[in-house]
Amino acid sequence: MSLKVSLKDLLEAGCHFGHQSRRWNPRMKPYLFTKKEGVHIFDLVQTKEGLERACNFVKDWVKSGKKIVFVGTKRQAQAIVKEEAQKCGMPYVWARWLGGTITNWEMIKKSIDKLEELRRKKEAGEFKDYTKKENLLIDREIEKLQKFFGGIADLTERPEAIFVVDMKREESAIKEACKQEVKVVAIVDSNADPTVVDYVIPANDDAVKSIKLIVQKIAEAAAEGLKLQKKTEKKDKGGSNE
Repeated sequence: MSLKVSLKDLLEAGCHFGHQSRRWNPRMKPYLFTKKEGVHIFDLVQTKEGLERACNFVKDWVKSGKKIVFVGTKRQAQAIVKEEAQKCGMPYVWARWLGGTITNWEMIKKSIDKLEELRRKKEAGEFKDYTKKENLLIDREIEKLQKFFGGIADLTERPEAIFVVDMKREESAIKEACKQEVKVVAIVDSNADPTVVDYVIPANDDAVKSIKLIVQKIAEAAAEGLKLQKKTEKKDKGGSNE
């Protein structure tokens, strides 16, 4: 699988459009090509290089047995993030980033455990003798917990890497990651600060096509890493049997 992306694909997805120039962050200057009708235009060569660098990091990260949490809670990113993360078997946050997901993992883990326990009891029929109203309240609680914690339910320890679609929107996630030295891969628009990101993908973080293309590529990289991880594990098992 190729983790490369063409300049044509980036152009057609509208990845080159930044925000209006009055809303820019001067630290993004090195990634900008020009200004057109008051809107900043990204240097797509740098977008391509940044995305490919990010993909290679994600592939190697997952290959080593680690996970990366996909984070995208803005309306136009939610469905894409959820779908692509599920495809490549990575954890994800699509409804809202809950404070403490990185800095207070023990608290978050309690909520995940509660979700798992309620699910297990429901499947085992332990609530069948409860009243209709009680079952309705339990279902509502499962639904609420599923919405906020379902995407990260398979995480056994605090996130060590995150992939963020919109830095401004996910400011609290970025802050937590920086505090705990968690790796950050992010789509960085012209109004954001690239200096707090480990792997910068300078691009439009508003257009659905731009988000879709980039999230798909990161998901493909994660899927490739997972495949390589399984190959290595299989090889190691084979070697130990000889």
